[in-house]
Amino acid sequence: MSEEQIDAASPLTVLKGVGPALAIKLERLGLFRVEDLFFLLPLRYEDRTQLVRLGALVAGTRCLVSGEVLLAETVYRGRRNLLVRIADGSGQLTLRFFHFSRSQQAQFQPGVRVTCFGDARQGAAGFEMIHPEYRLLREGQDAAINESLTPIYPATEGVQQGRLRNLTDQALRVLHQSPPPELLPRDIRDELSMPSLADAIDYLHRPPPEADVELLQQGLHPCQQRLAFEELLAHYLSLRNLRTLADTKAAPALRNGEVEVARFIDGLPFDLTSAQQRVVDEILVDLARPHPMMRLIQGDVGSGKTVVAAIACLKAIVCGVQAAIMAPTELLAEQHWRSFSEWLRPLEIEPAWLAGSQRAAARRKTLASIADGSAQLVVGTHALFQEGVDFHNLGLVVIDEQHRFGVHQRMALRDKGASELGHPHQLVMTATPIPRTLAMAAYADLDTSIIDELPPGRQPVKTVAIPATRRDEIIARVRSACAAGQQAFWVCPLIEESDVLDFQAAEASYAMLTEALPELRVGLVHGRMRAAEKERGMQAFKDGVIQLLVATTVIEVGVDVPNARLMIIENAERMGLSQLHQLRGRVGRGPMQSHCVLVYKPPLGSNSRTRLAVLRDTNDGFVVAQRDLELRGPGELLGTRQTGLPDYRIANLVRDASLMPKVQLAAEALRQSPAADAAAIIRRWLGDAGRYGKV
Repeated sequence: MSEEQIDAASPLTVLKGVGPALAIKLERLGLFRVEDLFFLLPLRYEDRTQLVRLGALVAGTRCLVSGEVLLAETVYRGRRNLLVRIADGSGQLTLRFFHFSRSQQAQFQPGVRVTCFGDARQGAAGFEMIHPEYRLLREGQDAAINESLTPIYPATEGVQQGRLRNLTDQALRVLHQSPPPELLPRDIRDELSMPSLADAIDYLHRPPPEADVELLQQGLHPCQQRLAFEELLAHYLSLRNLRTLADTKAAPALRNGEVEVARFIDGLPFDLTSAQQRVVDEILVDLARPHPMMRLIQGDVGSGKTVVAAIACLKAIVCGVQAAIMAPTELLAEQHWRSFSEWLRPLEIEPAWLAGSQRAAARRKTLASIADGSAQLVVGTHALFQEGVDFHNLGLVVIDEQHRFGVHQRMALRDKGASELGHPHQLVMTATPIPRTLAMAAYADLDTSIIDELPPGRQPVKTVAIPATRRDEIIARVRSACAAGQQAFWVCPLIEESDVLDFQAAEASYAMLTEALPELRVGLVHGRMRAAEKERGMQAFKDGVIQLLVATTVIEVGVDVPNARLMIIENAERMGLSQLHQLRGRVGRGPMQSHCVLVYKPPLGSNSRTRLAVLRDTNDGFVVAQRDLELRGPGELLGTRQTGLPDYRIANLVRDASLMPKVQLAAEALRQSPAADAAAIIRRWLGDAGRYGKV
């Protein structure tokens, strides 16, 4: 196929040098069509547009140099080295190779001219470059100087940078002959002073020598922002399409039960906060609509999301449909099952339990009750949407810790619950507060409610960071707290000792604390225990039989023991801010002052020091989440692998957060337009099917 016949939609195999074997390797980089190469942007750039004289070298710079070989010799200084000395009349430079062949050494004859690119550093005998890229020059040949900055692309095994540059050269020729269509309306591009798509792509692949490299490295160049904007827009449009699609589906309109709900709220042993009442009102309005509710509840640890979910479930049950609650771990699911049983049993509603660890007989009984509708409320793990679970008339799905599941699993449960009544309503909850701009991008298919008020009487948890070298003081603090009638958590990241990770393991800590505190009743809970063992351990702690509970991070969410007023967290420097905040939220559940001790192994790195300082300074989960987002990125905060949160090719939700309000406006304008540009944008960035849904 001639170059004139190649277009952006052509498969990569039409390009010179791309056979079946290389095509398979390129697929690992997400490259299938010529157009995909347009959006494989460089990770960084190198400046090979000018030769640096050897006499002007600066240590720590990466540069292009050229010179004549003076000598080449093999030396043995602990290991075999090939040293090549070159000069250009202004100075000298040593090229150092640790891995080389005899034929390679023979190339460097005195008098041969060579061009090198690498990192200049100060060595024992002047400047040197270790394993530079180099090219031997023929007699009379000048050193090759690039006309643009040299791109360094994301690579995969078996695909070298030179090959990727060659392929992008070919793709850019296609771009020049047939530029990709502009899918953003001109008024949006003009308002945001955006370059054309073709100009942005061309510039980013081959920036001119005068380009602002620092701006490019930061991802803030207008050409990068142009592409990031369109990519964010594609993901946002896809999620909004999912929401539009949901709004076309039928759902049971749950309009009865006001009396029962009011009676339930009045019978609670506590008053709802104004924030809880506001969110309950929003949910009840949604449930009365004949289309599926899709609502996210955000609330800090201890803000009372679970009782709000119980009210929603009661509304569904009174209206004659089933409700299901899904949690990411059996421990959290068990906690919900106990809480809902306690609240709803007086109303003669007995929640059913479904989890992977159930015995066969109990599971069969539960499945039968789900299928015939006698199980009005089902609590469980992801086992709820596995094969063999058939609901009678599922009307409401509550998903806790939404970021552990994600869009695809949420949709699977929704589809499983579809019946002649329509699709079930969905209520998803998270105790990981999500910064607004991230929520706009990640949860654009959901309405958002925020419980931004803690129950009255709660005191902020006082937090301190103490080095592990002061462990004796920490143990004494635990002894004193328990002697005063309090209970304490001691949390460790690992279950057993590890040769790889220098963590204080839970079993080792349990043994150490049992010996150090013989007067206390010490318990142990971790993820490898059988569910019944964990249940016994947690129940003993809740009942006050155990004074000190040593645990792994299985107690991160869902465990509520008001008398536990001291939290010790080992290796706190290794954990993310949001996880630490979740763990801290296990104390401070009652009216008395609680404390959290973050134990770290010195010396602390700057990032770890910053994280611990944030926790010392604030108890506000939204502040913690914003700082976590800034420090670790959205993938770490929400769990990219678990959720299917988009892996953006170009955009960065932290760096490009300021674009999201403009993305929203552009999306609404596009969705009102009769043109097919919105669908084309989704197709360009997410493929023909889109990532989440299409209409």
